[in-house]
Amino acid sequence: MTKDFAVPPVVFPPTGGSSGGANVQQRRFSAIPFQQPPPSSSSQIPFLSFNMGSAAASSATHAGPFGGTIASSSSFGGGGGSPSFEDEEPLLDELGIHPDQIWKKTRSILNPFRINQTVHKDSDLSGPIFLYLALCLFQLLAGKIQFGVILGWIVVSSIFLYVVFNMLAGRNGNLNLHTCTSLVGYCLLPVVVLSAVSLFVPQGAGPVKYVLAGVFVLWSTRACSTLVVSLADGGEEHRGLIAYACFLIYTLFSLLVIF
Repeated sequence: MTKDFAVPPVVFPPTGGSSGGANVQQRRFSAIPFQQPPPSSSSQIPFLSFNMGSAAASSATHAGPFGGTIASSSSFGGGGGSPSFEDEEPLLDELGIHPDQIWKKTRSILNPFRINQTVHKDSDLSGPIFLYLALCLFQLLAGKIQFGVILGWIVVSSIFLYVVFNMLAGRNGNLNLHTCTSLVGYCLLPVVVLSAVSLFVPQGAGPVKYVLAGVFVLWSTRACSTLVVSLADGGEEHRGLIAYACFLIYTLFSLLVIF
């Protein structure tokens, strides 16, 4: 037995462009243009706003992450655009360098008979470093490269005088190493003057150099021993021994200048 299947007829659309093809249903999709979704209030970024007045007002003070207020950079300097530098200290003061104080201490050493002890109560190392560089420069002009030697002798001399004074003064001694280094450095001024004067002394005038060296060594010894005894406690009764230690220190520096 054969079974018949119902097959729908196949209809071909006409090619003449007539309205006879109305029976054939054609699917047409309408092209919908792209539309940007409206921006929500939560996704709007505040710093993209072009309202400069509201941006300046909101950026002046805003809340920090922990509930505090953070001021913007425009709030500094009295509300101006640039910060104010009137209240800042000078650069030399921030570095601990006081030229007027250095000059007063240096000028007090120039007169060995009337030394002002009050200006040396505040010890510093700026003046000794300046005198150290000056001595090295004069020695370099004399053809002697002694930067490391002079620096090492200053350190050793300061430690030597510190140990000697505290051993003599005992428990009453209050001389610290910083003050001792400052005094040894400032009293190096006569040796610096000796190094500058020796540049103009002829090579054959040996006795003249010895006499000059003796005078400048006594000058440095008197200045250093007077300052050490006056600024520290317990050294008045040991003035002679302290002066002898200072004499040994500046004799070593004078030997660098002579030879």
